[in-house]
Amino acid sequence: MPPNADNSQVDSPQDKAGTPPYHATATAESAQVIRYPFGEWIVRFAWPVIIVSFLLCALAAAGMARLQYNPDNRVFFSEDNPELQALEALEQTYSKTDNVFIAVAPKTGTVFTPDVLRLIGEITERAWTIPYSSRVDSLTNYQYSRADGDDLLVTALLEDDVELDESVAAEIERVALSKPFLVNRLIAEDGTATGINVTILKPEDNDQAVYEVTSYVKDIVVELEAAHPDINFYLTGGAMFDVAFAELPNAENAILVPLMFFLILLVVGLSLKTVWATILVLALITLSVLVAMGIAGWAGFELSAGTTGAPVIIPTLSVAHCVHLMVTLRQKRSAGFTQKQAVIEALRVNVSPIVITSVTTAIGFLSLNFSEAPPFRTLGNIVAIGVMAACVLALTLLPAILSRLNMKPATGRQYLFNAMHGLGKFVVRAQKPLLWICGSIILVLALGTTRIVLDDNFIHYFDDKFEIRQHTDFVENRLTGLNAIEFSLPAAGDGGISDPAYLAGVNEFVEWLKQQDKVTNVGSIAEIIKELNQSMHGDDPAYYRIPESRELAAQYLLLYEMSLPYGLDLNNQIDVAKSQSRVIALLREASSLDLRELNVRAEEWLQQNQPALFNHGSGLSMIFAYISERNINSMLFGSLFALVAISLILIFALRSVRIGLVSLVPNLVPAAMALGVWGYLVGEAGLSVAVVVAVTLGIIVDDTVHFLSKYLRARREQGMSPADAVVSAFDTVGVALWITSMALIAGFLVLSFSGFKVNAEMGLLSAVTIAFALICDYFFLPAVLLKTAQKT
Repeated sequence: MPPNADNSQVDSPQDKAGTPPYHATATAESAQVIRYPFGEWIVRFAWPVIIVSFLLCALAAAGMARLQYNPDNRVFFSEDNPELQALEALEQTYSKTDNVFIAVAPKTGTVFTPDVLRLIGEITERAWTIPYSSRVDSLTNYQYSRADGDDLLVTALLEDDVELDESVAAEIERVALSKPFLVNRLIAEDGTATGINVTILKPEDNDQAVYEVTSYVKDIVVELEAAHPDINFYLTGGAMFDVAFAELPNAENAILVPLMFFLILLVVGLSLKTVWATILVLALITLSVLVAMGIAGWAGFELSAGTTGAPVIIPTLSVAHCVHLMVTLRQKRSAGFTQKQAVIEALRVNVSPIVITSVTTAIGFLSLNFSEAPPFRTLGNIVAIGVMAACVLALTLLPAILSRLNMKPATGRQYLFNAMHGLGKFVVRAQKPLLWICGSIILVLALGTTRIVLDDNFIHYFDDKFEIRQHTDFVENRLTGLNAIEFSLPAAGDGGISDPAYLAGVNEFVEWLKQQDKVTNVGSIAEIIKELNQSMHGDDPAYYRIPESRELAAQYLLLYEMSLPYGLDLNNQIDVAKSQSRVIALLREASSLDLRELNVRAEEWLQQNQPALFNHGSGLSMIFAYISERNINSMLFGSLFALVAISLILIFALRSVRIGLVSLVPNLVPAAMALGVWGYLVGEAGLSVAVVVAVTLGIIVDDTVHFLSKYLRARREQGMSPADAVVSAFDTVGVALWITSMALIAGFLVLSFSGFKVNAEMGLLSAVTIAFALICDYFFLPAVLLKTAQKT
């Protein structure tokens, strides 16, 4: 190994003629390197390093066998989420909202034919056999009340002993379409579709229960489809969504991960033009994923739809370390260094920026622990583990393997390197116009963030390529709304729900809800009492109103409850003490914003018109409606934490407060630009937006750190002027920034093809942010550095 040399000989970007280093023709004997003990140790003990690295990776990866998927769609909410706590309190008072909804739609005609009605009755009976079913509501078992003298008769709309013919079917149609509870809830207004709603009580200690339920239901539907080719069947509901959430990671990763690997390897292979480099990149990013997922298994992390992106994001981030090392190695080989010398020098030049960028990236993802959604916390922790694993492997295993290879120096013209050299010269010449042009573009794009509205739709989290989305869309478009707002309205003491004043207040609220946009159906005890009052007065429509006597209302309710069959009681609408009742408003095609706005209006209406009945809106739809807003608020602090931590690290690592602060400019503006473009083109943003800033902040710091480290090395070690140092930075790291950014963009764009909206939006926004970051690092950062150079 050549003796120590003056630092200025190491990274000189130009010879006297101004030719970039990749054209150098120095021999190995004339190449000069600086002693670097860590690199020399890695090269000397390469085989032990390789063996130990693979053994540790295998041990870590073994933890993947312990990974478990959480199928509950409530996994997106932490235990201290106030909306979730309100929902659980509501369910403890009444009943759980987990369900399976089976829609039946004849391909021609209506459901009011003898054959279809018999089929609905059969499905209703079979639905009671579904595991963990506690209640079945359908058109045929709807409890139809009518008077027989002084007696109240309550029977199923289609009784078992009735001979079903066209006249009976016509009577069922007449009654069904006149019942507010049924229309737009269990039957379409035009009678072309109906639904069977099965309430599911899942055991809290049995995570497999939901799979038992859905498997059983799907078997029933498969059998029905074979027996009734003239009828379409659709499945949706909470249990079906639970399984869809659970199955999503495997379904997505089977497509996205291979595609991501292919695109990254394509970018790296075309850029580095060496098979060995491509193979090594593949090996390292694969090991990084296995280690991260394995450690997640050992740590007891639960996977869910929200963590699907981890196996895609980790390789995307891991590839950058490999590229920086290999680009530097090839540059040194072209300059006359031997393979081992080039490996040592590549480590010396890149260890600091690789460690810094790994730590800052990990901090960005660890800041997701401030998220309101636990899956994002898990995602952040897994990716942070993967990033640090990739860092360790890139600084140990990769150079150890490279030291035992003999990568030939690059031959021929190096177009990318020439382009970067020319770009560096251009940026120096046009620094002032670039500063103003970039600043103006940044400002205009950033203003687009003011156009962003926090809005999404839980039902639309799945792309329409998924069966659950297709079936759900049919039910929403043709039958009923699947988003709901629920209110538990308190009465004055036990039995207070029979008070005519209370019932009148509930009825007034229900009528107001029915008039609201997108509300398709409202169910309440007031509707039942009005029907009972009408039935007890010979079905006279004039008596479809609240009775004037509390005793009479209580008597009607008692008679009705005594007549109900097992499983169809009123526990889902009134509490045991009859001191409060449940109002459920169903909404069709309602977004989170629609739900939040209606909830606000409803609460204001209650406070102004029925203050004694006031309570907050709740329901599964409501907690999803508020999670985006809550996540934004929580991640503001998370992003601030990441920003402060990363800033301190950069200031310490770069040994300059001013340079550290300058580095924040190209690290913050890309996210603002990307969100601004999103605001102009899309306008709506949901659950994923809150995490994009924190995630991309840690990622885009990488390019800035590598550029600044090369810039400062040129100034401090080689005594270059600011302008020459900028050109030197383009020469030494410009190509690596291009390759890594293209790989990152490709990786996140793959994630944007996810069928899960949260992941797709995060992937697309991240890809756009990284693209803007590269532009800022190429044009804006050098201009800012040159503008502030006299002060550094």
